[in-house]
Amino acid sequence: MQVVFADWQNKAMLDIGKDMISKRHSKIGTKRGEAYANLSMRFLRALFNFASAQYEDGSGHAILRENPVMHLTQTRAWYRVDRRQTVIKPHQLASWYQAVLSLKQDKVTNQSALVADYLLFLLFTGLRRQEAATVKWEDIDLNDRFFTLTDTKNREPLTPPLTDFISDLLRSRKAATDSEYVFAGDGKAGYLIEPRRQVQKVTELSSVSFTLHDLRRTFITVAESIDISAYALKRLVNHKMTNDVTAGYIFNDVERLRKSMEQISAQLLRYFEINEEKKILKFPVHQNT
Repeated sequence: MQVVFADWQNKAMLDIGKDMISKRHSKIGTKRGEAYANLSMRFLRALFNFASAQYEDGSGHAILRENPVMHLTQTRAWYRVDRRQTVIKPHQLASWYQAVLSLKQDKVTNQSALVADYLLFLLFTGLRRQEAATVKWEDIDLNDRFFTLTDTKNREPLTPPLTDFISDLLRSRKAATDSEYVFAGDGKAGYLIEPRRQVQKVTELSSVSFTLHDLRRTFITVAESIDISAYALKRLVNHKMTNDVTAGYIFNDVERLRKSMEQISAQLLRYFEINEEKKILKFPVHQNT
């Protein structure tokens, strides 16, 4: 609302018509990209749907009789955006890893070192970026080596195990922060939002172009390449298995998933081309200011 609909925030919803929707959708697509335009309009559509269900007139009828965003569907105006299928390929992971570690050498700010750990955490857990960014220290058990997510995309809680690599990373991270969030940010939210500058730096140093969600796809791709059980993989990345009757009879607890998680971690370390005993490099600890 504050970015592409800033001038509409004080406008009555009844005054937003179909033609306005079409023009704004086209404008966003030109300036910010077609995928962003579709995403913006899906948000606005949900807002209108909520208002239509929530607010009634004196006769009990919805004040908003129609959703103007549906005009994009009726006129087939939605942009066709193919789903991304990009991953970091195995032969690219070594240079990518070295570029990520180079962020820890930043003498100007400790935020770059934090982003380096965040990127590795995403790759080694397969979490969605928001899920990882909002993890708090209270959600992590470093003794029994697992953590818990309650606010997930599909609203189902997730309790994945912590591998040796990630456990070591988190212990080092905990010594460098006093925030309630594992990956603290500088903004009002308190957690890391969008580390564009550091991602761009890694891309420049490694010549590997990637998005944060590519790290999740890479985790899944590596897991499939070493024949991790489909049930274990779906549980690790918190994909629903509602259409699979067999899955309903399989109980996946933390310890049963630990072996699969360690296998994925070991494969990633092999791609990094580093020795197991050198998997975590030590850098000076910068205290938050």
